[in-house]
Amino acid sequence: MNRRRFLQASAAFSALSAVEFAPWQSLNAFAKEVDEFIRGPAVKDHPLRQVSKHVWMIFSPDGFPTPENQGMMCNITFVNTAKGLVVVDSGASVQIGEMAIRQVRKAFKKPVIAIINTHYHGDHWLGNHAFVEAYGDSLPRYSHPGTIKAVQGVQGNMWRTLMEQWTNQATLGTRVVPPNLALENGAELKFGDVTLRVHHFGTVHTPFDLCVEVLEDKLMLVGDVAMDRRIANMDDGSYLGTLQAYNRLEKTASTIWLPGHGEPGANVLKWNRELFEGIYRPCEQAIKDGLGLEEAKALVLKDPRVASRAKETKGFESNIGKYVSLAYLEAEAAGF
Repeated sequence: MNRRRFLQASAAFSALSAVEFAPWQSLNAFAKEVDEFIRGPAVKDHPLRQVSKHVWMIFSPDGFPTPENQGMMCNITFVNTAKGLVVVDSGASVQIGEMAIRQVRKAFKKPVIAIINTHYHGDHWLGNHAFVEAYGDSLPRYSHPGTIKAVQGVQGNMWRTLMEQWTNQATLGTRVVPPNLALENGAELKFGDVTLRVHHFGTVHTPFDLCVEVLEDKLMLVGDVAMDRRIANMDDGSYLGTLQAYNRLEKTASTIWLPGHGEPGANVLKWNRELFEGIYRPCEQAIKDGLGLEEAKALVLKDPRVASRAKETKGFESNIGKYVSLAYLEAEAAGF
């Protein structure tokens, strides 16, 4: 925390200690004011670009949060409908959300009318704070019921704290604003000329990932079920579940896959499928052959599906060991 932030924090908490609170409601209200007073710096503008007839995105060039990018690591998507704009994944902080709002206000003369959060990892929903500030607390915020419960529970404050740590406090001032309306597999949201169909495939990247199909554009917003040039975090996920989800996604009419991380395109699922097969199948074979984890890792690194992607995959060197360990454990469990 720099000197200016330290002085802000000291002043705010000195004021807090000087106030006598009777009802807890007053304490909570003042805590909210303190939270908003100590706020990280604004995020620079990132351009809005069109992907299809109804879909626009703010592309995030980085795959991981740093002090330099202030947590700007996740694509923010807008679906332009006759009723207004629908946000799919709102970014990793109130500052990122505010930047996104600046951009859409330049481009569109219509309000944001709903948010969809694809899962409970904070880079996909912490920006909700900015949108409810701009458009009101009654703004519908959709997600899977499991995601709603997770954000309302441990995941909410955990992700806010992690993002502050990873960005050297650049996201300070962000409040936890959970999604509040549940969506199940097969649900459809109609916004005039655009219909959004929701898909849930069980445990993939998390147990509660949603993919959002823009029917009129034959475009699928896949969240973190698939990524471009980055391996999805699989701590809460399943390789087999992901591969099965790809089978089902490929049976839809979609021809464009828009991930939460990386560029949209026609080959996003193909790229991910081959990489995940290259990680999981050697581990599966290692279990059958009675080989240990280190031997399985050597097999994974030699697999051409993995070796050919190593240089272009963000975070590969620092994360491949963990991803192999997770694949090995999953293959071991599947073998019993």
